[in-house]
Amino acid sequence: MNRPLLKDLQDLDRHVRAPERLLPRVLDALELGDAYTTLDSDLGPLYIAYNRRGISAVMRAEWPAEFEAGFKARFGRPVRPASQPLAKPGRRFDLRGLSEFEQAVLLKALEIPRGEVRTYAWIAREIGRPTAVRAVGSALRKNPVPVLIPCHRVVRTDGQIGNYALGGRDAKRAILAAEGVDPDWLEEHARSGRRYVGSDTTRIYCFPTCRNARRIQPRHAVGFRSEAAARSAGYRACQVCRPLAV
Repeated sequence: MNRPLLKDLQDLDRHVRAPERLLPRVLDALELGDAYTTLDSDLGPLYIAYNRRGISAVMRAEWPAEFEAGFKARFGRPVRPASQPLAKPGRRFDLRGLSEFEQAVLLKALEIPRGEVRTYAWIAREIGRPTAVRAVGSALRKNPVPVLIPCHRVVRTDGQIGNYALGGRDAKRAILAAEGVDPDWLEEHARSGRRYVGSDTTRIYCFPTCRNARRIQPRHAVGFRSEAAARSAGYRACQVCRPLAV
C-alpha cells in the first residue's frame, strides 16, 4: 500500500469511527496488520495469526483475550479477530525478528516429513553449522509457528524426545504419536544406544523413523551406535534421511 493512502486511512480512523464489525473486514481486505482465527491440530484447537507475509504465530490459549495479550507481549503489535475463517494454512511464514541462522534452522525443520524425526545435530550439519547444535535448540525454542513448522520432529542428538515449547514433553509425545511415531519405542531405541538402523541386504543405514528404515524386515535389521560404526561395517548413508550430511 502506498504511503499517502495509508495516511488517509489513519486520518479517517481518527475522525470517523467505523462500526466495530466493519473495521476488521476493511483491514482484512487491505491486508493490514495481523488477524487470527483457530486451527484444529493434533494437540487440539490452537490460535493462528497471519498477515500479508504469511503465518505469524501459533499459540495455545484458553480464551481469545489471552491469545491477544500473549501475541502482543511477544511480537509488540496487536492482533485482531479475522472476519472470516482461514481456509487452509499455507507454507508462507512471517519470521521477521529472527536472525538469519534462526530462520535457516526453522526452514530446515520444515523439510522433515510427517511421521519421522531428526536430531539437532542433523539440522546443524544440514545448514552448514555442524558445531552449532545448542544454538539449533535455542532457535527451535523461538519457533513462532509450532506445529506448522514442525519443531516437534526434532529430537535430542542422543535420540531422546526432549522438551517442546508448545506444552512441554507430554505435548511433544502426543503430537508425535498422532503422526505415527511411537515415543516409547523411540526412547527405548535411544536408551539401547541404537541411534541408526541398517539393512543387511541393501547395506544402507538410516534414522530409525525414516520411511526406508520402516521397510526393513526385523531379521535383516542391524543397529548401530554411531555413523562411524555403520561406515566401518561397510554400510552407506541413506540418501532420503541423510544421516551423514554432506
